[in-house]
Amino acid sequence: MPFQFTQVDVFSATPLQGNPLAVVHGADALSEAQMHAFARWTNLSETTFLLKPTDPAADYRVRIFTPHRELPFAGHPTLGSCHAWLEAGGVSQADGETVQQCAAGLIRIRRSGTRLAFAAPPRLRTGPLEDELLARIVKALSLRAEDVLGHQWVDNGPGWAAVRVRSAETVLNLKIDWPALGGIKLGVVGPHAADHDAQFEVRALIGEGAGYEDPVTGSLNASLAQWLIESGAAPEAYVAAQGTCLQRAGRVHLVREAGTVWVGGASVSCVRGELTL
Repeated sequence: MPFQFTQVDVFSATPLQGNPLAVVHGADALSEAQMHAFARWTNLSETTFLLKPTDPAADYRVRIFTPHRELPFAGHPTLGSCHAWLEAGGVSQADGETVQQCAAGLIRIRRSGTRLAFAAPPRLRTGPLEDELLARIVKALSLRAEDVLGHQWVDNGPGWAAVRVRSAETVLNLKIDWPALGGIKLGVVGPHAADHDAQFEVRALIGEGAGYEDPVTGSLNASLAQWLIESGAAPEAYVAAQGTCLQRAGRVHLVREAGTVWVGGASVSCVRGELTL
């Protein structure tokens, strides 16, 4: 059976500079087993399936899969799915805002020019990291204890922990001992110099399996922004760069308005076609 398919680069207006996402349109006829199988086959960090909503307040429903499991929510799949849905002719119930239904609930996505931005979901876990965990992270990143200026649980679903370091250079020059990270999902953030186009550099380090780095990560930037802005370490609006060490140029636009953090960026479709399963 054929399905419309789009591969989107998210958090970049330039193809091949952001984080790729596979999107299958009109996927209601697919079984969960088929969704899992296709996500394993694409081998991208996430693959999404667009479905008819079951909540009347939603414009569409999405299921989000990694090659290993289904996620209740993820950032770049939210923006990339919405981009693909709108590009394919999707019409929102409200002007300027789309409502996505996913396992985490209803996610508001607003449109501003060429960018989409989602309202950051609440964090499920906050507070400082445990001493033993922090010591493990410092060792795994080959840092000194004094290099870490702040640390926090910033879990909004995936299980993120985070550390704030002195500079973007520190972030970019990390020497990572992947086995030592174990199963930790870690965000590392540090400020750029004033002449940079982004205020912070971010890296997302996933300690699962052999360990890998995610190019540009919406969920992590969402919860990092909530932490950084609340603590006074970041202004109410800023841009984060991510993916530099992977030869990407992702840019994530963060702004807090009326207590809500919006996470935005550009998206561009790189592949359009038909999928047969």
